[in-house]
Amino acid sequence: MQFEVMELMLNKKFSLFGIAAAAVLAISVGCKPTDEPTPDPDNGGNGNQSTAIVRPLPEAQGNTANGDTIKIGLIASRNGDLRPWGIDSINGALLAVAEANANRAEGEAEIELIIGDSNSKPEEGKNAAANLIDEGVVGLVGEVSSGITAQLATVAWERGVPLVAVGATKPDITHDRGNVFRVCYTDDLQGPVMATFAYNDLGLRNVAIVTDIKQPYSQGLTETFRKKFLALGGTIADEQNYNTKDTQFNAIIANLKETSPDGIFLSGYFNEVGPFVAQARAQGIDKSVPVMGGDGWDSAEILTSGGDAIVGGYFCNHYNNKEDREAVKTFLSKWDETYGGVPGTTMGALGYDAVGLMIDAVRRADEKSSPSIIDALENTTGYLGVSGTIDLKGMGGNPLKRAIVVELRPEGQMFAKAYEGSDVVGDAE
Repeated sequence: MQFEVMELMLNKKFSLFGIAAAAVLAISVGCKPTDEPTPDPDNGGNGNQSTAIVRPLPEAQGNTANGDTIKIGLIASRNGDLRPWGIDSINGALLAVAEANANRAEGEAEIELIIGDSNSKPEEGKNAAANLIDEGVVGLVGEVSSGITAQLATVAWERGVPLVAVGATKPDITHDRGNVFRVCYTDDLQGPVMATFAYNDLGLRNVAIVTDIKQPYSQGLTETFRKKFLALGGTIADEQNYNTKDTQFNAIIANLKETSPDGIFLSGYFNEVGPFVAQARAQGIDKSVPVMGGDGWDSAEILTSGGDAIVGGYFCNHYNNKEDREAVKTFLSKWDETYGGVPGTTMGALGYDAVGLMIDAVRRADEKSSPSIIDALENTTGYLGVSGTIDLKGMGGNPLKRAIVVELRPEGQMFAKAYEGSDVVGDAE
């Protein structure tokens, strides 16, 4: 498995020169334990703006690269509940750095990737980010979770370095901070995507919603799904809440059964969604009532914990290994050559895109300093990522990305449908 391969690669501190030398990197962990809650991938802004968004820039000046090496920091969940996403984002990041170093022009500085472990916790992610800036990184990449990324954004703003989020979809992360960007879509898109799919493609009219009230991601996704579904003409049969790390959902399921929904939208993470659906099916909510969710479902573990009960469910995602695009095929070929197999989650592709985008901005920057790199990121147009083309100029840090719906099958995630932002956003006000 690629996770074990990556673990071997994380035991030493090296420089990265090429695909064949993908074992070269630097690691910075040094975080303090906390009791902070974990997960949440989300984003911000749907990109349908007709005028450019102008955001303030930090007063702090960040770092400037010296010598023949430019340091970039990555914050990822090497441990904790979000480890499957974290390891994939690390693998994708390493691949991007190895490629950049192998293909750099004569005289261009080598990129050094330094990795900090958030341990799937916001406060530890914040501490790791501060440590990496102290080590001289000119920019930060991360995280997958919105809750963790919000803490990274605070540190990046205070210290004046750019931040490119990998999978954080909560809309407000980029608000009023001109140094914060992302490569993923936001919840302003994925909520409406799933509401549109539920109403138009599945023919659902009376849907129940279940939210993890401990996760900002889940709360925000619920809000955007509800708003769009109601705007389309649907009704909300019932709304129920649970807390992160809950394992028994009998009371919630009993309440749902009484309202007889024709579908259920679960806006939380795979950790709780799999067991929830397994228990719901066992209590008599059969497969004639489809279950749906957002990118928080994106883990092979959901099929392990949900079993046959979750098969036939649908969720929104950024990318799919089965997409018939040349960029995807090329990426997967490189991934297989380096790690074996394919990414277990979409964060492999997004980690690759996020670090690739940061390196592209470093190469384009007038100076190898944090303020100059922020300016280069803000003026990005037409960056060709594996997950799609990324335009950031005037977008408030949020690229207008397409989103896909995937179906869970026994063999894994299967592509179902793709949506452009303009297809679903704008008429749910």
